[in-house]
Amino acid sequence: MKKLFGLILAAVLVLTAASVSAAGIKIAVPNDATNEGRALLLLEAYGVIDVDDEAGITATVADIKDNPLGIEFVEVEAAMVPNVLPDVDYGIINGNYALAAELDAALLYENAESPYVNVVSVKEANKDTDEAKALAAAVLSQKVVDYFDNYEGQAISVVEEPTDGFDESVDYAALAGKTIKVLCTLDPHSYVLEIAKEILAEKDIKLDITIVDDYVTPNTIVNDGDAFANFFAHSPYQEDFNAQNGTDLTTIAGVHVEPMGLYAGKQADLAALGLDK
Repeated sequence: MKKLFGLILAAVLVLTAASVSAAGIKIAVPNDATNEGRALLLLEAYGVIDVDDEAGITATVADIKDNPLGIEFVEVEAAMVPNVLPDVDYGIINGNYALAAELDAALLYENAESPYVNVVSVKEANKDTDEAKALAAAVLSQKVVDYFDNYEGQAISVVEEPTDGFDESVDYAALAGKTIKVLCTLDPHSYVLEIAKEILAEKDIKLDITIVDDYVTPNTIVNDGDAFANFFAHSPYQEDFNAQNGTDLTTIAGVHVEPMGLYAGKQADLAALGLDK
């Protein structure tokens, strides 16, 4: 009887595995150009798929040359990927959205030497103003660098020469009483700006922080002159946004990287992808 039960159990497991294979693996990825490419390159780095080299960081699913597991990619807005995890096998999520969703650690992370540095951006015409220099000095301060120790690798400072919060070339007396309006997303961007706000307040400069939840309006509002700066996206995204939309945003400070990760959905481990962590 035990032998028969064992044979039946084995048959059930084989049929289940075949069923999963036939159904295919679903992975949710961000649908904006640079983040989707970044997600696909993460999978390519682990040998899961092969992406056309010519597509670069703006690769889409159409640029996948080899997909041996027959993965189905579910393209959704970056901020929504954590919400669809119950409906897919895995989701590839930007670090800030994973933090906001309070997810467990990812099953896989991209290399921490990522070129996807999160930046503070302003209009090209404003990059050399005292407002820009004061803001940059505040977000590149030692206080901000120390703050990233709280993230245990989910967000990593890239500042090699931290400031004391101030720039000697800035006429802070002339800025006293002025307001600098900045748009940002949540953790860690808004928290970094809260630190910068305290630093600037020492010079009687008000930092007006507005939190947004999308990847478009922060750029259009700054480009239209209705806000001075934004802090929500990485450098490749901003460069691509300029190219696609004719905006003239530029970076005044590279602050940190948030390693993108592959997070568990219906699958609790990497077995379905044939990988060992």
